[in-house]
Amino acid sequence: MMKSEEPNPHFSSSSSLISSTKWWSKETVAIVTGANKGIGFSLVKRLAEMGLTVILTARDAERGQKAVEALSAKGLLVNFFRLDVSDPSSIQSFVSWFKSNFGALDILVNNAAVSFNDIYENSVENAEIVIRTNFYGAKLLTEALLPLFRRSSSKSRILNISSRLGSLNKLRNPKIKQILEDDELSTEQIEYVVGLFLQSVKDGTWKSQGWPEVWTDYAVSKLALNAYARVLAKRCEGEGISVNCYCPGFTQTSMTRGKGTHTADEAADIGAGLVLLPSEELPTAKFYIGFGPYVKSKL
Repeated sequence: MMKSEEPNPHFSSSSSLISSTKWWSKETVAIVTGANKGIGFSLVKRLAEMGLTVILTARDAERGQKAVEALSAKGLLVNFFRLDVSDPSSIQSFVSWFKSNFGALDILVNNAAVSFNDIYENSVENAEIVIRTNFYGAKLLTEALLPLFRRSSSKSRILNISSRLGSLNKLRNPKIKQILEDDELSTEQIEYVVGLFLQSVKDGTWKSQGWPEVWTDYAVSKLALNAYARVLAKRCEGEGISVNCYCPGFTQTSMTRGKGTHTADEAADIGAGLVLLPSEELPTAKFYIGFGPYVKSKL
């Protein structure tokens, strides 16, 4: 939830970020959700190239396996398990499998997300699915994995792939904005706001309630995700877990129908740089925006 903004000098080039200080090894374990294509796939590829142990997840098993095969053809061996973050039972199965096979986690990238609008459309017909996937899915998975994060001097990292559409300045309802700006914000308050939005969709009043005007359901899902990241970062303070969000900007993916100012590989290169920052440079409760020049702001 962007408040004061400041230039970020560290992000002049992603390659210099990654090569600065290598703290990771093959024993470093990363999970990337929604990774059979787009930014998620590119992130898995980049992290595997850097020598980490990577778990690629996708809700469609066949597409996930094909993604793994495509990486294998490039000489990159990654692990796969089916995961639909919108389904609590799927999350439970995945966490159980992960615990049995790996035990400890270092990096979680919450990338899985859906939108049912074209670039210039703004329907909320699928608002419940969007909220359940983009917000509740990421939240439920993160909470289920929290006990498995490795507490070490290198710090564990959670990165939510988010959007500036979910920043507070897109919200025109002062009462709701006041709730989300509260320094003592709780998860319950975030879910209350999400509930208000879904109710306004059912009532047909969402257009007049001051919600974000562009991709409204997607924007609200990211608004909630950003708020949750802020709450979680505060909760994990001093526990060796960093929590940040990253908006890659207008990226060429299936969600944008292939339109955008840069490729998924380029966006993923920055995301990989973020999760591979040396521990002494690793922030928490930050929102990284754009694709150069970069802006780093408070959640």
